[in-house]
Amino acid sequence: MQLFSRQHARLCHRGERRVSVVDTSTHTVTDTIELTGESVRPMDVVVSPDGARVYVSTGRGRLIMAIDADTLEVVGSVEVGTRPWGIALTSDGRYLYTANGPSNDVSVVDTESLQVIATIPAGERPWGVAIVEN
Repeated sequence: MQLFSRQHARLCHRGERRVSVVDTSTHTVTDTIELTGESVRPMDVVVSPDGARVYVSTGRGRLIMAIDADTLEVVGSVEVGTRPWGIALTSDGRYLYTANGPSNDVSVVDTESLQVIATIPAGERPWGVAIVEN
């Protein structure tokens, strides 16, 4: 069953280390993904265009976590800048950008390898990121 389709929303619970899956047709929580790690707090969540992966920024955890949408298991993570918050995917899902407030930069993550491929200075305390493709 595809849990992260267009009929589902994802909710971050910052204080509780979890992400909920909500069925938008019934307005009910259908599943919960528990996250582990010392300072992990989910801050933002995006879903790959094909619905196969879910990516979560973890704030003080300094990680982007990749979650398999079918099994709801964390399948990998990558350390990025300080307190990753807002995240966005390119339309093809190949690259993820994350705004890292206190480190004053944006990390570019290759979603296939889960590696940071670039760090872009972004001025003082970026907290959000959006991608507009022409």
